[in-house]
Amino acid sequence: MGLTKFLGSKATRTLTSLSVARSAKRELDNGNRTRAIALAVVAIVAWKWTLVGMAAQGIVSLIRRSGGSTKPSA
Repeated sequence: MGLTKFLGSKATRTLTSLSVARSAKRELDNGNRTRAIALAVVAIVAWKWTLVGMAAQGIVSLIRRSGGSTKPSA
């Protein structure tokens, strides 16, 4: 019950949403427009469901580590 209360707190939801929004901006700056749009949508959804935002951040970090970043050719 304590974990549910923590994850549902306004502060946690705000931090998760801001963190996902920052990831979306980073992807946009790197030229990954599709991923940035997807993360922006997740940031909005993460306000309601914190675990969605945390899961998305985990997936994005795994993609970055594996070299899955697709930069457009010049």
